[in-house]
Amino acid sequence: MSAKPNFRRHPIHKIISLLCFLSLISLSKPTTELQSLLNFKTSLSKSPTNAFATWVPDQKPLCNFTGITCNPNQMVTEINLSQQNLSGTLPFDSICSLQSLEKISLGSNTLFGSITEEVSNCTNLKYLDLGWNSFVGKVPDLSSLTQLKYLNLNRSGFSGQFPWKSLENLTNLEFLSLGDNPFDKNPFPLEVLNLEKLYWLYLTNCSIEGKIPEGIGNLTLLQNLELSCNSLVGEIPEGITKLKNLWQLELYSNYLVGKFPIGFRNLTNLIYFDASTNSLEGDLSEIKYLVNLVSLQLFENQFSGEIPVEFGEFKFLQNLSLYKNKLIGSLPQKIGSHSGLEFIDVSENSLTGPIPPEMCKNEKMTELLMLQNKFTGGIPENYVNCSSLHRFRVNNNSLSGIVPAGIWSLPNLSIVDLTWNQFEGPLGSTIGEAKALAQLFLAHNRFSGELPATIGEATSLVDIELSSNLFSGVVPATIGNLKMLSNLHLENNLFSGTIPESLGSCVSLSYISLAGNLFSDEIPASIGSLRSLNSLNLSDNKLSGEIPMSLSSLRLSLLDLSNNQLMGRIPESLSIEAYRSSFAGNPGLCSENLVNFRSCSSDSGKSSNFRTVISCFVAGASVLFLSILCFIYVKGKPKGFDHPIKRRSSWDMKQFHVLSFSEEEVVNAIRKENLIGKGGSGNVYGVRLRSGKQLAVKHIWKSDSGDRRSCRSSSSMLAKGSLWSPEFDAEVVTLSSIRHVNVVKLYCSITKYAYTYRVNEKSDVYSFGVVLMELVTGKKPVEPEFGENNDIVRWVISDMRSRGSVLHLVDSTISEAQKEDAARVLTIAMHCTMKIPALRPSMRMVVQMLEEAEPCELTGIIVNKGGENGKN
Repeated sequence: MSAKPNFRRHPIHKIISLLCFLSLISLSKPTTELQSLLNFKTSLSKSPTNAFATWVPDQKPLCNFTGITCNPNQMVTEINLSQQNLSGTLPFDSICSLQSLEKISLGSNTLFGSITEEVSNCTNLKYLDLGWNSFVGKVPDLSSLTQLKYLNLNRSGFSGQFPWKSLENLTNLEFLSLGDNPFDKNPFPLEVLNLEKLYWLYLTNCSIEGKIPEGIGNLTLLQNLELSCNSLVGEIPEGITKLKNLWQLELYSNYLVGKFPIGFRNLTNLIYFDASTNSLEGDLSEIKYLVNLVSLQLFENQFSGEIPVEFGEFKFLQNLSLYKNKLIGSLPQKIGSHSGLEFIDVSENSLTGPIPPEMCKNEKMTELLMLQNKFTGGIPENYVNCSSLHRFRVNNNSLSGIVPAGIWSLPNLSIVDLTWNQFEGPLGSTIGEAKALAQLFLAHNRFSGELPATIGEATSLVDIELSSNLFSGVVPATIGNLKMLSNLHLENNLFSGTIPESLGSCVSLSYISLAGNLFSDEIPASIGSLRSLNSLNLSDNKLSGEIPMSLSSLRLSLLDLSNNQLMGRIPESLSIEAYRSSFAGNPGLCSENLVNFRSCSSDSGKSSNFRTVISCFVAGASVLFLSILCFIYVKGKPKGFDHPIKRRSSWDMKQFHVLSFSEEEVVNAIRKENLIGKGGSGNVYGVRLRSGKQLAVKHIWKSDSGDRRSCRSSSSMLAKGSLWSPEFDAEVVTLSSIRHVNVVKLYCSITKYAYTYRVNEKSDVYSFGVVLMELVTGKKPVEPEFGENNDIVRWVISDMRSRGSVLHLVDSTISEAQKEDAARVLTIAMHCTMKIPALRPSMRMVVQMLEEAEPCELTGIIVNKGGENGKN
C-alpha cells in the first residue's frame, strides 16, 4: 500500500503570501506618488525654469527630484519650489493625493488660475505658502486643514470673501499672512482672536474695517502685528498694551483717532513702530519709554506738544519720521549722538531752536529733512563730515549764517535745499567736488559773491535755483559743461557782464531765467541751438544789440525780453501777437506786425536823437494819460463792486505754446454743465472756444483729508482757490516741456496761482496715472460698471488680476495695430497708481517709461463734451 502525499499548506506559505501582498502595496504607493508628481510637472510644463530638469523617473528616484523631500518610507512629505519661475495652474487633486504631504512651499512664482476645493484633501498639511503669485477668485474653505501651523497667502491675487469662519478650526496656526489681497470688505475677523499660538499676524491691505477689538490682547505670543492700509477706525485698544513680545507694530494708513492708550509704554521690545497717516493726537510721552526703537514713523497725524528729550538717548534709533504734525519746541539736541541715525524727517511742524549737532555723528545719515519749521541758528560745522548724506533739505525756516564750506563738496549729496532762509556768504568753490549733486536750491536767501567757475565740474546738476539773492559778478563760461542741466534760475540777483556764449552747450536746458539782473551786451546766438528750451526769460537787464535770428527756430512757450535796451528788427517768426508783451520796454525795437511798435522802415532816415525825444514824449504822455484814467476809475468805482475772479489782472497765465485765446475765455467756461470727468485731484471740463477749437481744462484743488484711500497718501499740490507753489509750478513746466505722443499737449497754466501755498515733495504721480487710465480705456474715473464704491484704478487692477492681462481693457476705438502700445501705457498707469506711494515712480521716471514704450503712431487726442476720447 503506497503512502499518499500530504497536501496541507505549511504556515510558512501564508507568511510568504502576506509578504508578497504587502510588497505589492509598498511598490504601488511610490508608483501612485510618482504619477501625482508627474501630473504636477505637466501642469507647469510651460514654466521658464530648470526646476524640473531632474524630474526624470528613469534616471532618479522621485525622492531625489529637485524640491521634493521624503520620509524614511519613501513617501513625499514636502514640495519646496519657491522662487523657481513656475507658471501655470496647480492640480490640487494630484497634489493632495500625496497622503503624507506636510509642506507646500510655492511662494514668489507666477502661478495663476483658481485654487480648487481639492485643497481641503491635504489634511496633513502643516505648512502652506502660496504668497506672491497671481491667482484669481476666492480662497476655498480651509477648515479641514486642522494641522496647519503656517499659512501664507500674502499678495497672491485672491479676491472675494475670505473664508474667515474656517479659521476657527485652525487653532494650531502660528503664522498667518493674508495681506495685500483685494478681499471683500469685512469687520476685523474675531475668529483670529482664538488663534492663541500666533506669533505672526499680517493683515495689511486686505479690506478690513471697523475697530480693532480689545480681544487682540489675547494673542500674547504675537511678535509681529501688521494691520496697515485698511479702513480701521476708533482708538488704539488698550488690549494692545498686553502684547509685550511685539517687536514690530504696523498700523499706518487707517482712520485711527485718539491718544496712545495708557500702558503703551509697556511695549519695550518694539523695534519697528509705524502708525503714520492716521488722525492720532496727543503728545508722545508714552513713546519715550520704548528705548529699543530702531524705526519710528508717526508722520501725517495730529500729534502735539514737544518731542521728548529722551529720544536723544535712544541707542538704536535709525529712522525717525514725524513730519506733518503739530509738534512744537526744539528737537532733542542729543538725538543721533548714541545711534547710527540714517533718516530723519520732522518737516511741516512748528519746531524751533537749533539743528542738533550730532545727528550725523556716526556718518550713516542719508536723508536730513527739516523743511517748513521755525528752526534758527546755522548749519552745524561738523556736518561737513557727513559723507553719507544724500538729501539735505532745511528750506522754509529761519536759519542764518554762512554755510560751512565742506557742505558744498559732500560726495553723495544729490539735493541741497536751503531756500527761504537767511543764509549769507558765498557759494563755496568746492561745489565742483559734488559729483552726485543734481539739485541745488538756494533761492530767497542773502547769498552773495560770484558764482564759482568750479560749478562747471558738478556735472550731475539738473536744477540750479539761485533766485532772489545777492550774487554778483559774471556767470562763468564753465557753466557750459553742465550737459544735464535742465532748469537755470538766476533771476533777481546782481549778476553782470555778458551772458556766456557757452550756455548754448547746455544741451538739456528747458528753462532759463536770468531776469532782474545787470547783464549787458548782446544775447548770445548760441541760445538758439537749445532744441529742448521751452522758456526763456531775460527781462529787466541791460541787454543791447539785436535779437538773434537763431531764436526764431525755438518753440518757446514763454519768451520775455522786456525792459532791456535791445534795438533793431524783431525777427519775423517772433513778431506774433502771443509774444507782443515779450518785447515791451525796448524802445529801440521795431516790427511791421506788432502794434505799439514802430515800423522798421518809417524812420530809417531820422536821427537817433530825434527818436529818443519822440520816445520820451510818448512815454511821458502815456504815463500822464494812464494816471488820469486811474484817477477817474478810482473816483467812479462803485463801492462793493469787486469780483477778482472775473478780473483779468487777478489771473496769471503761463503760456507753453502760442495761444489764440485768453484766460477769461477759459475761466468763464469752468461751469457745471461743461463737466466731462473727475480725477483724483480735480474736475475736467470740456471747453469750446469762440474759434471752434475744443480744449480739456483740469481744475486742480486740494484733496480732502477724509479721502485717503491710497497707502502712504501724500498731500495734494494745490488748494481750492488756485494757490501757487513753486513745486507745482515746476511740475507744470516739466509737463509742458515733454514732447511725446503719449502725453497730451499742455497749452498753458492759469493760476491766481497773488498767494503762495507751501507743499513738499510727497506729492506723487497718482493723478497722472488716473489720466493715463482714462485715455487708454476710454472710461471715466467712476463708471457704474466698476461696481459700488469702485473707481477706475480698482477696476483696472481687479480686472487685470482676474484675467492676467490688460490688453482687453484698451479702448475698442484704438486700432489693433496700436493696442499693444496702449496696453504698455496702461501698465505704466498701474505703476503710477500703486497703493503705496513709495512704490510709485517719479514723474521723470514716468516720462522715461513712456518714451521707452515706443508707440507706433498717435497723432492727436480730442476730448468731446460728452467725456468720450476720440483718437485721430
